[in-house]
Amino acid sequence: MRVLGLDFGEKTIGVAVSDPFGWTAQGLEIIRRKEENNLVASMARIKELCAEYGAELIVLGFPKNMNNTEGPRVEKTKQFKKRLEKELKLPVELWDERLSTMGAERTLLEADISRAKRKKVIDKQAAVFILQGWLDCNAHKFK
Repeated sequence: MRVLGLDFGEKTIGVAVSDPFGWTAQGLEIIRRKEENNLVASMARIKELCAEYGAELIVLGFPKNMNNTEGPRVEKTKQFKKRLEKELKLPVELWDERLSTMGAERTLLEADISRAKRKKVIDKQAAVFILQGWLDCNAHKFK
């Protein structure tokens, strides 16, 4: 089973995919959005990626605040989840994404990636962190 991981932001959607065994997450791409409320092209690309990789599940980063409250992005993420489920006919699980961007940033800094290059890949790396966290906690689903 392959799983697609998404980091849903205002202007971009970072995308990662699991290996077939559910051991590791690899970054795929960043889907750039011109308008925050127009998801037609983004949905079409996610659908293509699900078909290409045979994804059976989507893990969507859930942007809770550090104090565990729900901010304004949470409602948009919930709406996006419903749309994914309806249009792709796949289950979507929410996964706490707190610290995913910080972890991604730290990894890129340790790899000595320049600031300009980090900015181009940070959302994809955050999707990797989200998906890898889910994979680590759900390894039993792949046995």
